[in-house]
Amino acid sequence: MLTKWRIFAMNHQKISNIHLNIICCCKIRASLKRSKIHVPLARNYSSLPGLIGNDIKSLHSIINPPIAKIRNIGIMAHIDAGKTTTTERILYYSGYTRSLGDVDDGDTVTDFMAQERERGITIQSAAVTFDWNGYRVNLIDTPGHVDFTMEVERCLRVLDGAVAVFDASAGVEAQTLTVWRQADKHKIPRICFLNKMDKTGASFEYAVESIREKLKAKPLLLQLPIGEAKTFRGVVDIVRKEKLLWNSNSEDGKDFERKPLSEMSDPELLKETTEARNALIEQVVITSTCLLGIFTNELDKFIVTLAQAAVPVLCGSALKNKGVQPLLDAITAYLPSPEERNYEFLQWYKGDLCALAFKVLHDKQRGPLVLLRIYSGTLKPQLAIHNVNKNCTERMSRLLLPFADQHVEIPSLTAGNIALTVGLKHTATGDTIVSSKSSVLAAARRAEREGGKQNRQSSEAERLLLAGVEVPEPVFFCTIEPPSVAKQPDLDHALKCLQREDPSLKVRTDPDSGQTILCGMGELHIEIIHDRIKREYGLETYLGPLQVAYRETILNSVRVTDTLDRTLGDKRHLVTIELETQPAEAPSVVPLVEYAEGVSEDLLKASQEAIENGVHSACLQGPLLGSPVQDVAITLHSLIIHPGTSPTMVSACVSRCVQKALKKAEKQLLEPLMSLEITVTGDYLSPVLADLAQRRGNIQEIQTRQDNKVVIGFVPLAEMMGYSTVLRTLTSGSATFALELSAYQAMSPQEQNMLLSQRRGST
Repeated sequence: MLTKWRIFAMNHQKISNIHLNIICCCKIRASLKRSKIHVPLARNYSSLPGLIGNDIKSLHSIINPPIAKIRNIGIMAHIDAGKTTTTERILYYSGYTRSLGDVDDGDTVTDFMAQERERGITIQSAAVTFDWNGYRVNLIDTPGHVDFTMEVERCLRVLDGAVAVFDASAGVEAQTLTVWRQADKHKIPRICFLNKMDKTGASFEYAVESIREKLKAKPLLLQLPIGEAKTFRGVVDIVRKEKLLWNSNSEDGKDFERKPLSEMSDPELLKETTEARNALIEQVVITSTCLLGIFTNELDKFIVTLAQAAVPVLCGSALKNKGVQPLLDAITAYLPSPEERNYEFLQWYKGDLCALAFKVLHDKQRGPLVLLRIYSGTLKPQLAIHNVNKNCTERMSRLLLPFADQHVEIPSLTAGNIALTVGLKHTATGDTIVSSKSSVLAAARRAEREGGKQNRQSSEAERLLLAGVEVPEPVFFCTIEPPSVAKQPDLDHALKCLQREDPSLKVRTDPDSGQTILCGMGELHIEIIHDRIKREYGLETYLGPLQVAYRETILNSVRVTDTLDRTLGDKRHLVTIELETQPAEAPSVVPLVEYAEGVSEDLLKASQEAIENGVHSACLQGPLLGSPVQDVAITLHSLIIHPGTSPTMVSACVSRCVQKALKKAEKQLLEPLMSLEITVTGDYLSPVLADLAQRRGNIQEIQTRQDNKVVIGFVPLAEMMGYSTVLRTLTSGSATFALELSAYQAMSPQEQNMLLSQRRGST
């Protein structure tokens, strides 16, 4: 794979011989042949992967291609950059669909939820499987809206590569930075696709420069656009010095021709391409020289994208059906296969089954559907699997290939693939799946033996459990009530299903009122959940007013003592505790629990879990607003437990003692501070800035992006309720904005007193 980069690195004089396998005048005749595989006919699919034209492969080759021919990729970008439209074109040109779906028409394959089609945005990530030029591609289209960042996070965790899509008129935008950082965290190799080259204001040079400056990435230009905005009509293949022109009379973009650049017909374009090609050679040679130390004797494994040393850049217009086929070729050529990614934990399993559950869906007929990434071994229907996280064994009844909201039943699936399973009742997002308990114990023993030599600090359990997903804390909450008391169990069931499906959704019960509290990542997130409960579960629920999720902390140290003495039946429960609460030295969402030297170690062994449960329980609701308490350290100085006292009583005493200390301490409210980016034309800049000043906004800088101004700053979340409506009014609908949680900051005494007065007045 990637012979073209190795040729670049070792002998750039041979570059003219590189072949990118771009398909010219591509016309795919897709007809579904009779097979034992059942395909639902609810949507106009043209074929199964591997069943193109008259080429009917064996069932095994269709389901389980060689691992070197598999690509697990995601499409990621800022909202409205064109991810879903690009995905639709990819599916069409690969022969997966017979018609081009359109976001505006609401008939796309991957945006299949009713809310997605109505709003024209991606809410849930959707997985589709297709073939391209001999390669199996498992593709996931991810959301771009910040409220659904969790969807991007859990999908990137299981991908081997990603396509970052950019609006060529805007370059790097707010959410682009977020998803790029997420990809950096998981070390995901990427290629860039500069979309919307036909859009007014599109600038190839500007978009490339923004990648270099804002993402701190090294762009490798593989293409140049032929024209921009209204004049855009094709791309130049820099490597082969050829131009790709799409037939203006073709409605679907399948027909395009490849012509060599000549001095006679394209003197300026040839000159520009030659300069770009020389620069590309120089960049790759420099990059490969820098990376030689990494690969030493294995030069054949040198991959620029895998090392994340640079990012190949292509361009086109998905909506106008230009540039997508070369993008597909780049996906198979420049993004790695599963075997080229390094997963340390695989060595302990020795080929046994090891998979990660990264998403749960609920189907009314089938029940929970769990998406798994298989890292090693083979999955088969009716297989009993062991969940390492839950320490339980479950039986998988059926195995499916994911096709957005349509699925194909299959007999087995091997390592490197993404599978959809039916029958797993307890498995949730982030769980590690293995073949049996004995398998994971054997892997643990191998890891322990090797770990003693390599890294004594790292426990074998941590390395055997695949890293789950980091779930962000919710920033909004509201009450939710069923239409009648009799419907409360139905609401509880719906919320339980939705929570398993969406870990960023939190549900709790108010201890005072007994009301159900819905906690989410933003206004849109909670609105979508409310709508889904109505559509999918048939419940007309009522939402209370949306409120900001504040936090609480303390400003000084307090030392208190408490005793719990209670007799239940013939047993006496007696606990006496002395502890100290103090501000933590470093920010921490969970309370830090420490123990003084005088506390008996034997007593701690028996009661440590009960003590820490009590501390965490007490910090769930602070004394000011009942908000979670953070940035607090608890030191246990003394603990006396009467023989026979239950752990529950120990927890209750600890919890009561911590609450007493928190009430005595000097308290501080913390509010969520959001990073804000507003894109607005210069005509409306002044009213937008004036409005932000009234919202306690702190402007960091104002950038120029083409003809627009980009305002970057911070603003308290409490001031941004209903901001989208206000911004539309101020700018006649021409401005856009993006919000993302930055940190929790202390409120001023004046703001804190005002908020407390409002809350007390409303209760």
